[in-house]
Amino acid sequence: MRDMKRLLEKWGGWAATEQSGVSYSHIAAGFRGLITAAPSDRPTCSDNDGMILDSCISRLKINHPDEHALLVAHYHYRISLRSIARRRRCADGTIRKQLQTAEGFVEGVLSALEVELECEK
Repeated sequence: MRDMKRLLEKWGGWAATEQSGVSYSHIAAGFRGLITAAPSDRPTCSDNDGMILDSCISRLKINHPDEHALLVAHYHYRISLRSIARRRRCADGTIRKQLQTAEGFVEGVLSALEVELECEK
C-alpha cells in the first residue's frame, strides 16, 4: 500500500519548482487570492517520479475535473481543506471525501502502470 499523501506532497513540491517544466494556472479553480507566496523548502521527488505522478494526475482531470482541481489546490498550492470547503460553500467532510477519491484514483492509475517510484524506496 502506497502512502499517497506523502507521494502527492512530494509531487506538489516538485511541480512548484521552476525546473519541473510543469506549470499550473495561478488562479486554480477560482482560488484567486488564497495562494500564498513562493513555496519554501518543500519535499520533492525526482523528475522521473514527478513526470509519472503528473501523468497520473492529468488522467484525473479528464474523468473528474473537480477532484483534479482540488488535488492541485491542496498539494501544489498548499491551500487548506477548510479554505477550499469555505470557498466551495460545503462541509469539510465533503472536501475530504473528494480528496480521498482523487488520491485513490491516482493510486489506481499507478497500480495499473505497475511502476516503482524512486521516492518510495
